[in-house]
Amino acid sequence: MVAWAPVFSDDDLYRRGVGTLVASWEAYARGAAGASVRRYGGANVAVFPREPEQSVYNNTVLERDLSSDKRTAALDAMESAYAQAGVTRFAAWVHERDTALCGDVEHRGYTLDTTTRAMGMALDDIGVPHPELDLRPLDWSDYLRVFDMPPGLLAEADHADFQLLVAHVDGVPVASALAFDFAGDCGVYNVGTVEPARRRGLGTALTARLLYAARARGCQSASLQSTPMAERVYAAVGFRDLGQFLEYVPPEA
Repeated sequence: MVAWAPVFSDDDLYRRGVGTLVASWEAYARGAAGASVRRYGGANVAVFPREPEQSVYNNTVLERDLSSDKRTAALDAMESAYAQAGVTRFAAWVHERDTALCGDVEHRGYTLDTTTRAMGMALDDIGVPHPELDLRPLDWSDYLRVFDMPPGLLAEADHADFQLLVAHVDGVPVASALAFDFAGDCGVYNVGTVEPARRRGLGTALTARLLYAARARGCQSASLQSTPMAERVYAAVGFRDLGQFLEYVPPEA
């Protein structure tokens, strides 16, 4: 008997990816002092009032296709949450197709800071063979140091919530990637390679290993947010383009 495989539309993958992203922020918040994720109608607001997480995770995903009144309420709720926490620098993520919401955000004085691309795929569509890598465990503090992340980042989080893979070459850690599962979707985050080991396909291979492992765990889809530089790498693995996130920042106080 052939096992039934779900068919995901782009909208399905987008919704699954946003759900996984917000759930990952909630997992981070459980390990960061004073942090929380607040789900308002139309806005998923990650509030991290203290360093080192403050500089990394203060982001809000705004829902698409809201009515005018709901857009206003979502933006008001986002701004109120950050103001109450004393957070002045954050990013509001708006999907590029939502031109009305882009206009509302820009009307409030926000400016476009950067873009990432939402990408998703069904795990039956992995486009590369299962790669062979030298994978070894790495202590969390060493992971932060080797891959140039803020010292102490998520030091109190339950690291068992995540699947951390670290590839070694000649016994030296050179590439890493993190996975987080939610509702059958595997979020792929923090894929990185140290400078001397780049352009060897290690990021692609690690991403593929995460996907094969996620499929073995029972996940049906995967999601990520890609920088422009990495989009072609993820597309080669099987990820589909789900549109850009436009990341707006508020005006300087």
